[in-house]
Amino acid sequence: MSYPNWLSQRAHLSGSRMALAYGREEWTFEEINKIAIEYAERLVSIGITDETRVAILAKSHPESVFIMYACLHTGCEMVMLNERLSAAELKYQLADSGADFLLVDEDLQEKVDFDNKILFGEIKNRNRTEFIPIAEWREDRTISIMYTSGTTGYPKGVRQTAQNHFSSAVSSALNIGISPDDVWLCVMPLFHISGFSILMRSLIYGMGVQLHPKFDAESCARELCAGTVTHMSVVGVTLERVLNQLETENLEVSPNFKSMLAGGGPVPVSYIERAEKFGISVLQTYGMTETSSQTTTLQPADAKRKIGSSGKPLFLYQIKIGTDAAAGEKAEILIRGPQVTPGYIGKYAEREVQNDGWFSTGDIGYLDEEGFLFVVDRRSDLIVSGGENIYPAEIEKVLLGHPAVREAGVCGMPDETWGEVPVAFVVLNEEISTESLKDFLTGRIAGYKIPKAIREVEALPRNASNKVLRRELKTWV
Repeated sequence: MSYPNWLSQRAHLSGSRMALAYGREEWTFEEINKIAIEYAERLVSIGITDETRVAILAKSHPESVFIMYACLHTGCEMVMLNERLSAAELKYQLADSGADFLLVDEDLQEKVDFDNKILFGEIKNRNRTEFIPIAEWREDRTISIMYTSGTTGYPKGVRQTAQNHFSSAVSSALNIGISPDDVWLCVMPLFHISGFSILMRSLIYGMGVQLHPKFDAESCARELCAGTVTHMSVVGVTLERVLNQLETENLEVSPNFKSMLAGGGPVPVSYIERAEKFGISVLQTYGMTETSSQTTTLQPADAKRKIGSSGKPLFLYQIKIGTDAAAGEKAEILIRGPQVTPGYIGKYAEREVQNDGWFSTGDIGYLDEEGFLFVVDRRSDLIVSGGENIYPAEIEKVLLGHPAVREAGVCGMPDETWGEVPVAFVVLNEEISTESLKDFLTGRIAGYKIPKAIREVEALPRNASNKVLRRELKTWV
């Protein structure tokens, strides 16, 4: 099966409709498609083809979108790099992905060294090579690759195909509906599936995107009140900040605004109640990089009676718990559907991701009598901090690289602002200050992964297999 080129098809079907807005600038689908073709012609002159893998390191701005869309036209695979990562982390992902080129915007050019590093400004100055975009895309074509941390401490490169993105967009549309006047407020980073999936929905639905360079509560509240946007993606901490802004200024949300999709962990019922006062419908979701965004969604009507639930599967998807566990019985969450990745790249390329069509999430949860999903542990040890996924093993691995550290255990600690933050427990070979250990971590892992507290202990709790019992560490917090 194949799909018509989403960019070309959207420009043909609704070319005069607004595709992208940034500040006071706007582009229609016809205009953005023309710009993407011109950028694609320059990329082709560099040597980028449908057999090329390109890494992109960029902030959220229109030129980033133009280059991503140009990559769609050329048929190359895009490795989406997180600008918040350290140079060491970026270097690992570039090496693991086997990227042929690194396209980077000028503001981030000093983040990492790479032989084939090409600045956005250099792309604009390249001569154009005549190029005709491919008319059809295979459903198994890998469009994007995003790295997600793993329990081993090494990030895994997740392939996301045309079928993955298309089924995610269609399932979401069947859930929330679509309208010609829809405009999605995008404050999520474009290198995250939460942000990139908004661009994919835009092309598939013919929906406008109001792009912001980063989350800002004041500007988001202004958009909601002005009636310029209809949807928004949030995590708990960003939702609360928008609500606080609306309350502080006693603002009124436009009736044009329809709903918020909330991911990154359960949303407190108090937030939902506060949102209701402004007429904001909050849809709690559960998804992951391997499923190209949301897999289940909790409708607002069920929010109060199903506190803590992530809802039911979207139309094209299935969820089960372990080997058909009974209602209320906790086991691993398994997912099946066309949104599930066909596999990983690099270090984990040989790992099987599906067993008889089912993807093992590593998350523990249960289904109640009505089929609502409750996630008990986010991959058991996962720390969700402001919507960012942090794996303890990744931090432990770096800590153990310091000669003074003999053992290390990391878990999450409750935090009023971020939901959770990492805290570390270490067994030392020699005395060393907490600040020295934090300095050691700086530059080796992203700032949001550095433990907010590091505590020296005589021994770590372990099981019979000598694995650190992180749940017990949480009781120490």
